[in-house]
Amino acid sequence: MVDEAIKKADVLIEAMPFIRKFNKKIFVIKYGGSILGEERVRKSVLEDIAFLRYTGVRPILVHGGGPNITKKLNSHKKSSQFVDGIRVTDEFTLRVVAEELSKLNGMIVKEISSYGVQAVGLKINSKLLRAQKKQTKVDLGFVGDVVDFDSESLNKIVDEAIPVITPMGISSEGVVYNINADEVACFIAAKLGAQKLVLLTNVLGVMRDPRQNSSLIPTIKVKEAKHLIAKKIIGEGMIPKVNAAIAAIDGGVNKAHIVDARISHAILLEIFTNRGIGTEVVK
Repeated sequence: MVDEAIKKADVLIEAMPFIRKFNKKIFVIKYGGSILGEERVRKSVLEDIAFLRYTGVRPILVHGGGPNITKKLNSHKKSSQFVDGIRVTDEFTLRVVAEELSKLNGMIVKEISSYGVQAVGLKINSKLLRAQKKQTKVDLGFVGDVVDFDSESLNKIVDEAIPVITPMGISSEGVVYNINADEVACFIAAKLGAQKLVLLTNVLGVMRDPRQNSSLIPTIKVKEAKHLIAKKIIGEGMIPKVNAAIAAIDGGVNKAHIVDARISHAILLEIFTNRGIGTEVVK
């Protein structure tokens, strides 16, 4: 019993310099995909985010919801079409995206609040994100790029609560667009000069061989990451995450982390321990 208590105390002592270093710093966290639908994983992730707030960190959460959207579309016998991993979004699909993301946003806000910290949901009606139509060779419909956001409103919220952001924006013409959540998180992190961008996923991190957990790369520089993408050592599923991390760092973010959310309390283990558990991308 005493030995176990000492181990817990050692963990707290190890975390102390990190807690001091990150006090009042902004962390932007992107959370979505299938791991958002797993209750055990979600509880651990949201508990970690609440804990960050208690330590003085100012977390901002950007959430996706692709699997929920696909499931709802399937129930309407509406197939999903993707181009380079981006969902083609017609008017009907856009309505489903808005409905499902709104439900998820409300659930996340409620669950974070259950830990005694305030969370504020920023859905499409908040008009936080400003967007324009994404220009690609194939017309993706109502898919946009984030071009700006209401930084004054966001900074006011983050002073008092955890903002929970739905990745949908409105153009200057009043058109609503579906936006990739990784891109939103990266954009906000860069514009706010965040200390960290944390991308939660369902793999350990960047690996030289996806079949070997021992091939995890704990720290990777931007130059090496680009080299591994060119050499196709970083696989297709990880490329968007790594590119988002690179873009954030190029935009001024101090570090980006790619972390397996399935590991219990993954965020805390990555941020508040010397070794970490995922991959950190640095300049």
